[in-house]
Amino acid sequence: MIQMVKTMLRNEKGQGMVEYGLILALVAVGAIVGMGALGDGVAAQLTALVAAL
Repeated sequence: MIQMVKTMLRNEKGQGMVEYGLILALVAVGAIVGMGALGDGVAAQLTALVAAL
């Protein structure tokens, strides 16, 4: 496994794959953080709506 990663890092195509993987991971972390922040706001709005009913 480690040898495969080393080979990919030496290979330009493998380097591109690693870069895409890092970008994908960064987007995933951003989405998780964003959903977490929005989740609290949505829960508060739903609680207020239920209380108003």
